[in-house]
Amino acid sequence: MLNLFNLKRLSWGNDTDDGKQKVALSATQVESIRSELADLEEREAHLKARLEHIDEILRSARLSGYLQMRTRWTALPGEPAPLDDSEVDDWLPRFVVLQGTCIFLYFVSTDLSPQDSTLLSDVVEVGHMPCHTQEDDDAARYHFYIVTRQGLRYECSSASKLQVDAWVATLQDECKLGSDSTTLDHLSDTSK
Repeated sequence: MLNLFNLKRLSWGNDTDDGKQKVALSATQVESIRSELADLEEREAHLKARLEHIDEILRSARLSGYLQMRTRWTALPGEPAPLDDSEVDDWLPRFVVLQGTCIFLYFVSTDLSPQDSTLLSDVVEVGHMPCHTQEDDDAARYHFYIVTRQGLRYECSSASKLQVDAWVATLQDECKLGSDSTTLDHLSDTSK
């Protein structure tokens, strides 16, 4: 039985007397290493597919980037006004892509499928919101909103004024909305 066990061991190494050590592995250990290598190759193939997917999205997207977002429902006629939740910090980072006739929302840029999407034909209003400065940070945050015909309101935020202005201008143009008074007020404030 002992000889059978020794036959199932794989060994390699340098037989010379230069101080190198021989390594001996059992058949179980060799199979475990093969399994780990197969898992790593599968993971590598999956990551390559994700990178190719991201590359394709970014090549065909008109706009893309990370934005802080939160969603709200607008009050229907006859409903009481929503509670003032301005003190609630429920902003979440989302990777937002404007591609074709849709706005796609991903949790992260490497996701293969979006978390949510909105058709541009459903967008009824886009505009700037007031700029805010965080209490614990002196950096200003710029905001804009998107309202759909279903009453869903996406509030978006970025530290980059250029990014917010690009999103508002592009969405207003794509949705054939034109400049709203909020946008005109915002632009006149920044020109002062």
